[in-house]
Amino acid sequence: MVSRRRILLGTVGATGALVLGWSLMPPRQRLRTAQPLPATAGQHALNGWLKIGSDDRVTIMLAKSEMGQGVSTALAMILAEELEADWSRVNTEMAPLDKIYNNLAMTVDGLPFHPDNQGRVKQFAGWMTAKTMREIGVMATGGSSSIKDLWRPMREAGASARAMLVAAAAQAWGVPAADITVQAGVLRHAGGRQARFGELAAQAATQALPASVVLKDPAKFTLIGQPLPRRDAAAKGDGSARFGIDTLPPGVLYASVLMCPTLGGSVQSFEGRAASALPGVKQVLAVPGQRGGTGGIAVIADTPWHAMQAAKAVQVQWAHGPAAQVSSAALMQQLKAALDKDEGFAYHREGDAASALVTSARQVTAEYSAPMLAHSTLEPQNCTVLLKDGRATVWAPTQVPDIARAAVAQALGLPAEQVALNVTLLGGGFGRRLDVDFIAQAALVARALPGQPVQTFWSREQDMTHDFYRPPCVARYAAGLDAKHRPVAWTARSAGPSIVQQYLKRQWDLPGAGPDKTTAEGAFDNPYEWPTARVSHLIVDTPVPVGFWRSVGHSHQAFFKESFVDEVAHAAGLDPLALRESWLGKHPRHLAVLRRAATRAGWGSPLAPAADGAKKARGIALHQSFGSIVAQVAEVSLDPADAKRIRVHRVVAAIDCGVAINPNLIRQQMESGIVFGLTAALYGEITLANGQVQQTNFHQQALLRMNECPAIETEIIASAEPPEGVGEPGTPPIAPAVANALFTLTGQRLRSLPLRLG
Repeated sequence: MVSRRRILLGTVGATGALVLGWSLMPPRQRLRTAQPLPATAGQHALNGWLKIGSDDRVTIMLAKSEMGQGVSTALAMILAEELEADWSRVNTEMAPLDKIYNNLAMTVDGLPFHPDNQGRVKQFAGWMTAKTMREIGVMATGGSSSIKDLWRPMREAGASARAMLVAAAAQAWGVPAADITVQAGVLRHAGGRQARFGELAAQAATQALPASVVLKDPAKFTLIGQPLPRRDAAAKGDGSARFGIDTLPPGVLYASVLMCPTLGGSVQSFEGRAASALPGVKQVLAVPGQRGGTGGIAVIADTPWHAMQAAKAVQVQWAHGPAAQVSSAALMQQLKAALDKDEGFAYHREGDAASALVTSARQVTAEYSAPMLAHSTLEPQNCTVLLKDGRATVWAPTQVPDIARAAVAQALGLPAEQVALNVTLLGGGFGRRLDVDFIAQAALVARALPGQPVQTFWSREQDMTHDFYRPPCVARYAAGLDAKHRPVAWTARSAGPSIVQQYLKRQWDLPGAGPDKTTAEGAFDNPYEWPTARVSHLIVDTPVPVGFWRSVGHSHQAFFKESFVDEVAHAAGLDPLALRESWLGKHPRHLAVLRRAATRAGWGSPLAPAADGAKKARGIALHQSFGSIVAQVAEVSLDPADAKRIRVHRVVAAIDCGVAINPNLIRQQMESGIVFGLTAALYGEITLANGQVQQTNFHQQALLRMNECPAIETEIIASAEPPEGVGEPGTPPIAPAVANALFTLTGQRLRSLPLRLG
C-alpha cells in the first residue's frame, strides 16, 4: 500500500517540477488571438495584429489607447516596416480584448530594481513577471510602455505575415520562396510575376504561422526613423475625430452628475421632485461611489444642458465620510511627522551611508515638498452605456479596456462576455483614465433606463474636485563631502501615500502591503555614483484618493533630487554641470545626453537679457525615467513689472530613448511633457479643506498659456538600443531646471512646488 506521505511527496515533487518547467519556458505566443479577429467582407487576418483586404488595405490592430501620444502612428510604422507594406494603404483599428495584447513591459518596469542592476535576480524576476502578465495581466496603456511592450511582437507580426504572403505567392507561382521580394505592398519574382497584397491575402491566411522569422536589419529600415506625419492629425484638425464625449448612438440621453463635495463621501438622502419637473428630465437617481470614487446623484435628460441645469435643482444631504477631517496643511504635517519617526523602506543601499555622513568633512541637508495635483484632461470624464436584452454596449475613453469591462460587468451583474467595450479616442489621459470609477458609475446610471443609450459626463468642476490625485510628498536629503569636496555619502528619505496599494484595493479589492516602486522612483534609481548611499520611502496611508499622474513618482522626486544636486554643487563651489559630469564616470549614455543639452544651450557662455532688458539665467537637470535619459536646460527671467512672476524663455532638451521610431512624435511628446511639467511647476497645486478640493476650474488651477510657452528645442541622441518611453520622460526635469535657474538668478532656493518667489 502506498502511504499518504509518499503520495503527498510525489504530488509536491510533481507540482514543483511543473512549476519549474513552466518558469523555464518563454512567455506564450503573442501572435494569435483566442478568437478570430472580426473581419469585414474581403478582409483576411494573418495573425492577431493585422488584416489585409482584397483592396490591398492593411488594417493594423491597435492594442494601446490613442490619447494624443501618437501611438497609432508609431505602432503602425513598426509593423508596416517588417511587413513591407505600402504606407499609404495602412490604417488602424482598435484591437479586441485578448491576452496577447496584455501589457507586459509596464509591470516588468514596475519592479523595484535599479537600472544599473543587471543581475540574475532582476532578470529572473522580469522573466517571471512577463510570463505571469501574459496570462493574468491587463491590456493597458501607461508607463510610457506602448512602444517598448510591442516593439518585438509587432515586428514579429509583420515579419510573419510577410513570410505567409511570400509562401502563398511561391505556392501559386511554383517558385522558391527565396526568389520572391516584397516592397511597398507588392510581391515580385525575378521571372516577371508580381502580385499585390490583396490578391494573395486569402491564400496567405491559410498558411501556417512561421515557427520563427528573421527580422529586418535596422540598416534597411525605410519607415522606422522617418519623421512621418501623424495618421490622426487630419481628423483631429478638421473635427471628424471621435472622442468618448462625441459618442452619439441613436436616441442617446445625457446624464449630468453631482458628487459629494467631500472626497469619498456619499448620498445620505436627496429630494429630486423639483429637478424631475424641469424640461427634458427623464430620471433622477443616487449613485454610490464606484471603484474608489465618490457617491452622488445623476440626472438623465434629453440634452446635456437640461441635465446640467436639473442637477443644480436636486437637494442633497451628504454623508461626508472620514476624509472630512483632512486638510492639505495637516497632510503635509503628517508626512513630516512620519519622517521624524521612521526611516522608511530602503529601495537602494550602497555601503554604510549613515556612518559616512556623520564622519564627512562637509554636510549638506535640505527638505523638499510637492503638493497634490489633478490630471486636468481636456476631455472631462465621460462614458456611454446601452443596456439592452441582458447585454451592455459601452463606449469609453479608457487606458484599461479589460478593467473597464470588468467594472461594467460587476456594476450590472453581468458576465464579462455580455459586455462589449469600444475604446474611443481619449482627450488626454495622463494616468487618470487608468481608473474606471466614471465607467462603473455610467453603467449604474444607464441601468435606470434600459433600452436607451445614456452618456454620463462630468463637468469640469466635478472632474477637478473628484480626481485620483498625484500624491503629496515630503523628502529630506543629506550629502556628505570630504575636505576636497568629493562625494562621500548620499541619503534621501521621502514620505507619502502609495498609488499602487490604493489601486490594487479599488480595482481588485486586494490588500495594500509591501513596497511600491512608484513612491521612490526618480530618487533611488538615479545614475549618480556615490561611494555610499541610502534612498528610502515611507508609505503613509491617508483617506485622500491618489492615482497615476504623468511620470508618477518621477514628477516630484526628480525635482527633489536635481535641486539637491545643485545645492551640493553650490556648497562645494562647483559648476552644476561639472559636478554632474564628475558623478557619471560609469554612465556614458547619461553623460552624452547631459553634454549635448548643455552644449546646444550654450552652457557657460554669457546669456543675453530678455527683450525687455530683464536679466536671464540658466538651470540644468538630468533625469532618467521609463528607460529614457533626458537632460534639460531652462533659460529664466523675472517680469520687470512683477518681480515674482517667473518667465521661461527657452528650454533645450536632449533625449536618449533608444531607437527613434518617429522623430516627429518624439519631439512632440518632449514638448508636451515640458509644457505639462511647466504648468505643474509654476501653477499646479490641489489643496483640501475639510476633505473638499478648493480648486474647481482653470481660473484657480491655471494651465500654461501660449504666450507663456518657451521656445523648446529637442535633440534626439542616435541609438541602436531598443526603444524606451517617450510620453512621460520630458516632464520630470523641467521643474528642477527652472528652480536651479531661479537660484542663479535670485539667490532664492525654492524647495517646494509650485515655484513661488518670496
